[in-house]
Amino acid sequence: MLKFNERWRFDSPGEIPRGVDEQFFQIINKLAKDEQLVFEKFKRAFASASGQSTSTSSSSSWASSDLMGYMDEASNNAPLYIEAFYDGWSSLGSDRPGVNIEVINKILAKANSRYQIKDGELIFDGPELIPSPDIPKTLLEEARNTIDASLTEAERLFQEGRYRPAVLETLWLLETIVTVFDKMEVEGHKIEGKYFNKIIEKLAEKTSQATLKQVIDWVRKLHGYLSAPAGGGIRHGTHLAEGVAVTPNEARLYYNLSKSYITYFLGEYEALKNTSNEDDLPF
Repeated sequence: MLKFNERWRFDSPGEIPRGVDEQFFQIINKLAKDEQLVFEKFKRAFASASGQSTSTSSSSSWASSDLMGYMDEASNNAPLYIEAFYDGWSSLGSDRPGVNIEVINKILAKANSRYQIKDGELIFDGPELIPSPDIPKTLLEEARNTIDASLTEAERLFQEGRYRPAVLETLWLLETIVTVFDKMEVEGHKIEGKYFNKIIEKLAEKTSQATLKQVIDWVRKLHGYLSAPAGGGIRHGTHLAEGVAVTPNEARLYYNLSKSYITYFLGEYEALKNTSNEDDLPF
């Protein structure tokens, strides 16, 4: 069993990159040489990774087919997927010619997975991301799709090392989320405004909630800094003389802060909506 961050077992940091699954399966086929026992060992490992139990297949061909199904089920969690292959491979003992950690790492590197195995530990050299916010079930499906698509795109960009567009995507989503408060009744006052700055200004003005006021102040400062060419330089470009290009560490901070604020505003929208007659979202 590989050593790695235990949180990954319950909170997937991402799917296994495309191409790794095919190459792993090709290796298993070569190791098996149509021997069912080899398929069964890998099958048990991948079934466990996908949270399932398994029994012996009726033949070698069925064991191979069943294995493919379990590998597909386990693909949504890259660390568990890699661990399953590692465990299956390790269970073969000395009967694993031509396959070693170097071969596995080469496959992972070629797929730009950012994962490597070193001294029995799975190491990830990419940025740690906070989980995507849980989208309230009562939001309209169209709005849910907008949010999900934007978060998925931002996470893809971040994993690829494209930090500025990843942060820009979450900043755009934060601006979009705030529009849910347009035309909403807040403590007897209607919030009106077409754009982020106006809406958030009115929301801070009309609410008596200390936490909401404080969060709005933080968000406005973050948004202003990221928009300024001589500041974060995310939204309107970087000032060539005064600005500094965003670093991976800074981008990770901006990215995770924006996602936290998105989660918070979605929760506040649900709470405030209970006292509002407005059911439709403006995006």
